[in-house]
Amino acid sequence: MATKTLIVLRHAKSSWQTTEPDLRRPLSDRGERDAVAAGVVLAGYDIDVVIASSATRVQQTWEAAQTGGASCADVRTSEMIYHAWANELLTELHELDEAKHTALLIGHQPTLSDLIVSLSKPSPLTERVAAKFPTAGLAVLTYRGAWKTLTEGKATLKRFEIPRG
Repeated sequence: MATKTLIVLRHAKSSWQTTEPDLRRPLSDRGERDAVAAGVVLAGYDIDVVIASSATRVQQTWEAAQTGGASCADVRTSEMIYHAWANELLTELHELDEAKHTALLIGHQPTLSDLIVSLSKPSPLTERVAAKFPTAGLAVLTYRGAWKTLTEGKATLKRFEIPRG
């Protein structure tokens, strides 16, 4: 069975200097810089599919990450991610084509850290994610098996960092 890689990225810092509703809040200047820095990290991965929330700040995070070098031909936008719970995100992952070995999920807190902590075996890195998964936080989990069989405690959290630009 092939190893799967799940990269989880929280959107970069958003701006509160707007009258837009939460779903439409853009990135702040710092958020733009941090998202580019996240893209530099993501450039080191061969991403097969991106699943991103439809929120403006998430879409802008992905756009800026591409400026930093991230790339993927299969980018999917999901309105569900904005309000999703961790188990709903897991259901989305279960539906991925097995030919997709590396998936990037871009979304929101607290759902992302809940997902990471639930899927990961206990470790010092997992404890750090549980304590705080800030904007532009990036976690890389690996799992040997099919997407549809990914369950609680079966993945290994290999990397956790907070790219800053």
